[in-house]
Amino acid sequence: MKTWAVVGLGNNPERAAFGVAKLLQEKGHRIIPVYPRAEIVHGEVGYKTLSEIPVAVDVVDCFVNSTLVGKVVDEAIAIGAKAIWLQLDVIDEAAIARAQSAGLLTVMNRCPAIEYRSR
Repeated sequence: MKTWAVVGLGNNPERAAFGVAKLLQEKGHRIIPVYPRAEIVHGEVGYKTLSEIPVAVDVVDCFVNSTLVGKVVDEAIAIGAKAIWLQLDVIDEAAIARAQSAGLLTVMNRCPAIEYRSR
């Protein structure tokens, strides 16, 4: 799964999304920032919403509050993403169940950077 939409990715190097997205790029993934300001991050054009992304998305990586992630999961299902990844401390069992019912691969309360480093 090469194309990752990173929801919550802006140009703040203090935020976890910034470093995780950079690591994903270094591992050969294409990252697409999704953030209200639609900023260019790590050389990639950003979008305000998942539905604005003009290419197929494999993984939607969620750096948003648990109370907001359900809407993002529903958008991921709507755009035909293959997987949803909820970052550390992002927990929504009902949203994960919806994603699984729609056929998406799901990960919750984990970080891809940690997973890569543990290999």
